Amino acid sequence: MISLRRHLGLLPDPSDVVPVEAELEPVLAPLEVEVEFAAYAEDCRIFGFWRHDAERLTDGLNAHDEYLLQHVLLAALDDGHTSEARELLVRRDEVLAIRGAGPRGNVARRARTRPSPVTLKTGPYTIHGYIHGPPGADAVRQINRRRPMVPLTDAWIEYPAVGNLHRARVGPIIVNHEVLDWIRPSRDEEVQMPGLPVERAIDPHAKDLTGYILTWQE
Repeated sequence: MISLRRHLGLLPDPSDVVPVEAELEPVLAPLEVEVEFAAYAEDCRIFGFWRHDAERLTDGLNAHDEYLLQHVLLAALDDGHTSEARELLVRRDEVLAIRGAGPRGNVARRARTRPSPVTLKTGPYTIHGYIHGPPGADAVRQINRRRPMVPLTDAWIEYPAVGNLHRARVGPIIVNHEVLDWIRPSRDEEVQMPGLPVERAIDPHAKDLTGYILTWQE
């Protein structure tokens, strides 16, 4: 696993970056959409915007080995240090998970699936949610036969951040099964943990990042 820590400290000073308003907006392809990119890496969280032309974010992530992000902010897990960049190229093997965003795809093309509760570990993150597979199939055992990026629904996440344990609901999340530490069948009681706040993304355009993370000390 390659850490994104190499990017922290190497990004340009925001004061040296030309304001967005001073640049011309690129022309988008007819089917191209811009989505928020809120991802979890080995030692930081990544926030930015990404353009793709797939029906769903999962399809777009699987169609590319690299993602060119715009207006990026990186937040280190250990001390909360942040770095900004106008543009950053991220490899798929650097992305452990990414929050679901954008359209859900063509309804007519959706297949009937059965949700199975799972718990998985990827880097410092433990994620609980539902993986979907064909009725009667073992979705967990079949995960290695699927494309790298696999969506979960109704998920919540926990990980250490700035010396505390952070827990929050994330809803749909897409995990990179090629870099999982482990995954196991779970129980509905584990996935449906009550009373958690919703994970809030950092706005890469925001300057005041105070309180972006909620923590539970144990």
